[in-house]
Amino acid sequence: GQLPTWLQGILLRNGPGMHTIGDSKYNHWFDGLALLHSFTFKNGEVYYRSKYLRSDTYNCNVEANRIVVSEFGTMAYPDPCKNIFAKAFCYLSHTIPEFTDNCLINIMKAGEDFYATSETNFIRKINPQTLDTLDKVDYNKYVAVNVATSHPHYDSAGNILNMGTSIVDKGKTKYVLFKIPSSVPEQQKKKSCFKHLEVVCSIPSRSLLHPSYYHSFGLTENYIIFVEQPFRLDIVKMATAYIRGVTWASCLAFSKDDKTWFHFVDRKTKKEVSTKFYTDAMVFFHHVNAYEEDGHIVFDIIAYTDNSLYDMFYLKNMTKDFEENSKLTSIPTCKRFVIPLHIDKDAGVGSNLVTLPSAATAVKEKDGNIYCQPEILCEGIELPRINYDYNGKKHNYVFATEVRWSPVPTKIAKFNTQTKEMLHWGEEDCWPSEPIFVPSPDAREEDDGVVLSCVMRTDPQKAPFLVVLDAKTFTELGRATVDVEMHLDLHGMFIPQQDLKTETE
Repeated sequence: GQLPTWLQGILLRNGPGMHTIGDSKYNHWFDGLALLHSFTFKNGEVYYRSKYLRSDTYNCNVEANRIVVSEFGTMAYPDPCKNIFAKAFCYLSHTIPEFTDNCLINIMKAGEDFYATSETNFIRKINPQTLDTLDKVDYNKYVAVNVATSHPHYDSAGNILNMGTSIVDKGKTKYVLFKIPSSVPEQQKKKSCFKHLEVVCSIPSRSLLHPSYYHSFGLTENYIIFVEQPFRLDIVKMATAYIRGVTWASCLAFSKDDKTWFHFVDRKTKKEVSTKFYTDAMVFFHHVNAYEEDGHIVFDIIAYTDNSLYDMFYLKNMTKDFEENSKLTSIPTCKRFVIPLHIDKDAGVGSNLVTLPSAATAVKEKDGNIYCQPEILCEGIELPRINYDYNGKKHNYVFATEVRWSPVPTKIAKFNTQTKEMLHWGEEDCWPSEPIFVPSPDAREEDDGVVLSCVMRTDPQKAPFLVVLDAKTFTELGRATVDVEMHLDLHGMFIPQQDLKTETE
């Protein structure tokens, strides 16, 4: 096919790539050692490159020729000769375990630099052109967080907003929202932007020892949206996991009879909206987008009724019959919540406070709490992406992978939130990855641009490829076939040519 001449830059992707080291194997697909891969678009041609992230974790494991650093679903015992006393001592000095720097989930842009990220307190700087691994950054040196999300937001000035959990710091467990500036004052050019990190606000956890797990958060022009779901980490279990010989993943539990609480923080005053909003128990990983309309906050997420998704990716379940055998007990559902910000004091108990035309409701209860029920926009999509220029603003389109009862995507979808119309791209034996929207330089409309996705083939005789779709019509413009064994990845970003430093810099 033909690629648009304006498409110049690098599609950078991240995901687990190595699951066996020597005679040892990881238990879970999300534990594998990070493999970066990139597609560089230059004058209508595409160049492919891949390289393992040379994290400390990677180096230690490769040197020992077995897994010596624990991951979320795999507990490693570095020294098999350790006796129970040494183990007990090690446990006492590690109430919160030292986490891995195997940053395998996403890519983050900070100033002019790029980082591989996961959900621990470590991120690794990388060179997006050569995929070389550079400095290791520990968030904990700049802000008291033990875990952080891999889905930060960027404001219009390019500053990063991210969230992390501070576990039992000064006897409190809280969710911390922090900001990393995109640039550093001229006279301090030698300093990193992380030295200028500031805490925007913090939200106390409803439970000291059971903070909520979260993978992303939402943002509108004036508010931060944090969803505290009843899918929680058990801190005591986590601290004793090593000595009990169990994984950290086993310390996550979903309470299906609990509530899911919504928190809204005013970005200007840094204060939380005092009204308490909640909905039924759910598990979710990805926010789609959020915006404000006529005194309401509208936000879309992809939610499940249970936590079966994580369990499916244990490698013992991922056999050649994975597609046939693994059935989600809960299908991903795109839910739209509508939150009224200005609540009439005289509104009667049981009245719906949503005044926008929407199937979503927000009902006042006698204790003053507001019970929210979503509008179901569609089912069976995951890894949602939007045109990021519309982040925090009203959007019409969601680009996503289509997932039915198996957790592996078979198609890419474009969903219109207004008309509920869905366009698809798919082919026999193909597993596409998260679709990335790239706007055309003179775009006037939200879907003016292309959608990029790397596609694995289930047939080993057929080579994987990168597909480029016209974002408006979802017709294929071209594909670049890659004659290597490509891996199923998680997340990534497109870096336009102008955001790349020249090689000499």
